Amino acid sequence: MKKIIKKVIKDSINKQMQSMEVLYHFHSNDSFISIIEILLNTKGKIICCGLGKSGIIAQKWAATLNSLGSPSVFLHAEDAIHGDLGLIQDDDILICISKSGETNAFKSLIPIVKNKNTIISITSNKKSYLSIQSDLHLYLPVQQEADSLNLAPTTSSSLQIIIGDTIAVCLSHLNKFTKEDFYSNHPSGTLGKQLFLKVSDLSMKNEKPFVQINDSINDVINSISKGRLGMTCVLDKDIIQGIITDGDLRRMLEKNNQFKHLSAKDIMTIAPKCIDLKQLAFDALKLMNQYQITQLIVTEKDKYKGVIHLHDILNEGIHL
Repeated sequence: MKKIIKKVIKDSINKQMQSMEVLYHFHSNDSFISIIEILLNTKGKIICCGLGKSGIIAQKWAATLNSLGSPSVFLHAEDAIHGDLGLIQDDDILICISKSGETNAFKSLIPIVKNKNTIISITSNKKSYLSIQSDLHLYLPVQQEADSLNLAPTTSSSLQIIIGDTIAVCLSHLNKFTKEDFYSNHPSGTLGKQLFLKVSDLSMKNEKPFVQINDSINDVINSISKGRLGMTCVLDKDIIQGIITDGDLRRMLEKNNQFKHLSAKDIMTIAPKCIDLKQLAFDALKLMNQYQITQLIVTEKDKYKGVIHLHDILNEGIHL
């Protein structure tokens, strides 16, 4: 059974990779370049149209285009001819995705929109109705579908996804789409937080535990307990001298039977890891991961401003 499974996996991936290799040469495909140029200059929105498996791919196209700054909507080919044609406005460009290009829904739709909208088609049949009736056609060669019957849209679906992603990436690059633009489209998403959530946004919610360098161990314990961050910052007036963590306290107890005479300076870790409050929370996470620690002292112009904890970042859904 395992041998059969391994063989099917290998065959399926190989079939798809062979077809994908053809796409590498699309950087010199005149039709593909023309499609991107037309989409770049459109004054309307991009309407991604399909049905069946290609309809699902068209939905993905629209979502990716929107995400990267090119206004787009999905239109189901069947719904279009049953009441949704109002979605298509004069300046819009219609991209029709179909493996065969012979779907009846498109045969009904194309004559209606042909005279007022630019029609782009993506098919694997150069002589199909859709390819002939379109203003621009991109031929997507499929050597073989991945299933043993060579029937189910598998390889063809993979190629369609790659083409859509490539179009979206090209348009975003040519439109000079920025991180700020991306954030405006993903204000509540993890990706947006990763790009723009700052250390100060999280540290301001925490206590700001600290002791002075000559404070007693009791003062240290009280500060750590009150701050509930597993640490306290050690200052000399307002200058950062070190950090004391729960771990430092445990190590102190292991080494000393008498500790009441000790002060903060005797058990602190000097040169603690710090991060500026204007840096990204994602940068703080990377720093914590690098040094295998769970909190960072937050600073502004080397002055103590607070603490950011690993849990603060993870609770926002940010991960490496």
